[in-house]
Amino acid sequence: MRREEVDSNIFYNGDCIAGARAHIPDGSVDLIVTDPPYGINGDRLHQHYNRDEAFVVGGYVEVAASSYGEFSRDWIRESERILRPGGSIYIVSGYTNLYHILHALRETSLREVNHIIWKYNFGVYTTRKYVSSHYHILFYEKPGGRRTFNLESRYGVGEREPGGRSPNYRDREDVWCINREYKPGRVKNKNELPAELLMKMIQYSSNEGDLICDMFLGGFSTAKAAIGLNRRVTGFEVSGEVFDLKIAELRGTTPGHLLPALRTPQIEEPANRGRPWTDADRKYLVSRFAALIDSGETKKRAIEILGEELGRGRWAIEKMLKNPGVQAGSRIRRREAAVVTKPVPDTVEDEQR
Repeated sequence: MRREEVDSNIFYNGDCIAGARAHIPDGSVDLIVTDPPYGINGDRLHQHYNRDEAFVVGGYVEVAASSYGEFSRDWIRESERILRPGGSIYIVSGYTNLYHILHALRETSLREVNHIIWKYNFGVYTTRKYVSSHYHILFYEKPGGRRTFNLESRYGVGEREPGGRSPNYRDREDVWCINREYKPGRVKNKNELPAELLMKMIQYSSNEGDLICDMFLGGFSTAKAAIGLNRRVTGFEVSGEVFDLKIAELRGTTPGHLLPALRTPQIEEPANRGRPWTDADRKYLVSRFAALIDSGETKKRAIEILGEELGRGRWAIEKMLKNPGVQAGSRIRRREAAVVTKPVPDTVEDEQR
């Protein structure tokens, strides 16, 4: 198996299953982002997309449909082994062989975090059925450690768009609308994931200096995004033709070059974030929350007010309100005050309904 090193990042020209067994130690990888072969005659997909393949590099290696289940079990088992406890994996898949990948995942200890839908442009044109214009992204974690998830890596939780919507909430919904990259007249791989998609996964699920692995490098898009975000990267590509071309391109990639162009989230750090709750804090939370609700505030607005007054984040307030001891205290205070209230609405609209 041929090995190439680019700025201390090591890449292998060969099969990822045998290659991982031979070269990647147990628990050494922080994040895996990968797009396995289609298993649906991917070497002839251009016939369905009606696209010019003149600038598509040859050498794409397909996996036979008859062996796709065993193939999926083998490479996913290796992925489980090399991930550190708490490490994450994103697998991009079409629906045809999705059940093979899901079955393989269920035979491991890996746990589902999210099943994401990636909606894109340039779907397969059809005349007798609906147009297919999405992929599945399976986001799983390896138990046993703290999983990296950078909540405010792209938008602060307190940021608001015109109209009051939260861009952080919108960005973390499990349907992602990200267009494919159109590269007319440029040499490209058979199927390259857009940089925007890859950067989103890498930003949320890794930190600078972390090791990222792509089991199927293909166009080396994951590697380029990882290096551009100042992560370390390794991976495998079975096609020698693709490997040689993309290694040459990668040598011109400057580590960290994408960082200056990243959006800076607007993060307001609550004054008391991380500080232990005192008994006085809890008593105030109970009485003040009850008073706000009794005055006609929605639950959402009451939590916002309490966050400002107590110097705590929204999630800390909500978690403490769900604490059994705090809930019991709230019921006692309400009985003592002989106040009967209706169920707390989450929004004004809920109250109106």
